[in-house]
Amino acid sequence: MDTQNAASGASAPAFDPHSVPGGPPGTGADSLADSFATSYAGVVAFIAVAAEGNFAKAGDRLGIGRSAVSRSVQKLEDQLGVRLFVRTTRSTSLTREGERFYENCFPGVERIVQALDDMRELRQGPPSGQLRVCSTVGFGRKIVAPLLKGFRDAYPGISVDLVLDDAPTDFTKDRIDVSFRNGRMEDSQVIAKQLIPMQMLLCASPAYAAAHPLPRGIDDLAGHRCVNFRLASGRVYEWEFKVEGRMRKFAPPAMLAFNDADLVLQAVLDGEGIAQMAGYQISDHLRAGTLLACLPQYSPDDRGHYLCYLSREHLPGRIRVFIDYMTARIRALDLQSLESQLLKNRPAP
Repeated sequence: MDTQNAASGASAPAFDPHSVPGGPPGTGADSLADSFATSYAGVVAFIAVAAEGNFAKAGDRLGIGRSAVSRSVQKLEDQLGVRLFVRTTRSTSLTREGERFYENCFPGVERIVQALDDMRELRQGPPSGQLRVCSTVGFGRKIVAPLLKGFRDAYPGISVDLVLDDAPTDFTKDRIDVSFRNGRMEDSQVIAKQLIPMQMLLCASPAYAAAHPLPRGIDDLAGHRCVNFRLASGRVYEWEFKVEGRMRKFAPPAMLAFNDADLVLQAVLDGEGIAQMAGYQISDHLRAGTLLACLPQYSPDDRGHYLCYLSREHLPGRIRVFIDYMTARIRALDLQSLESQLLKNRPAP
C-alpha cells in the first residue's frame, strides 16, 4: 500500500473491467463479463455437492431441494461447456475438469463468504455469543483460565464455557468450538495451530537431590523413586527421551501415581521423587530454585501445545477473536525453560 496516499485519504485507483484478462486473442471475450453471466448460485451449488459428495446432502446444507441444486449445477455446466460431475445412481464424483474447477473456485468462494460474514459482523457490532472451550486439565487451570478475564474485558459480548478434560475432544458430541491439546497432533480432521513447543523435563526437589544423587543417565532412573501421571485412558504415562536422534521410552517404577498433573508436581515439590513434567508447569519453579532439572539433554523436542478447531470453511467472529487473543497471550508467556537448563548443565571449558 502507498502509505502517503492512504494517510492523505486518496482513493484507490479506479477499477478498469477491460484490464481483466480476456479469452483467446481475437475472440473479443471478456472474463469479467463471462463471470457476470455465470451463475454464482451455480458455483455455490457446485462447491456444496463437491464437499458433501451428493446432491441431496448439498441441498440440506444449502436449505434448498435436491432438484434445485441439480438445476443450478446443470446450468453452470451448460454455461461452462464442460461436465463437472460423473453421476450414477449410487455415487457422484468430480470429473477431471470438475476437480480443476473446484481447486480454483473454492478459495474464492471461501473469501466471498468470509467477506459477507465480516460485513454482517460490522453491521451487528462487536463479536458476541457463547464460546465452548475445552482444555487438558493442567494447561487449562494454569494457562487458559487466568487469561479469560482479559479476554472477557476485551470482548464482553462473548460468554465462555471452559471444560477441563484430559480425554480426547469430541467436537461434535460435546459442542466444542475450540480445544487446547498437548503432545503430538495426529487428527487430520481438525485444524491444529501450535502455540508453543511442549518441553518435557525430568525434575526433582533440592531436598530429594540432597538425599539421592540425581541420575546421570537414563538407566540410573531404575534406582530412583518416581512419581507418575495416569492418563485419561487409565494407562500410566511412559517417560520419553531423545537419545542420539531416536525416541526412547522408559516405564518408571512409580512409587506414586496421580491422574492430576498438579498433584504430580506437588509430590515432587514435597521431595517424594522424580517426575517428567511439562515446561508450563515447572518453568517458574526452575527459575525460583524450588525444582532442579535432570537430564535436560535428553528431552524430546517433537511435542507442542496446540489450539484446535474444526476444519470449517469460515469461522464465526467470536471464535476467530478468541484464537487470535489466546495465541498472542500464550506466546508472550515465558514458559520455555529447556535452553537455560542445557546451558546450566553444559560442562565448563
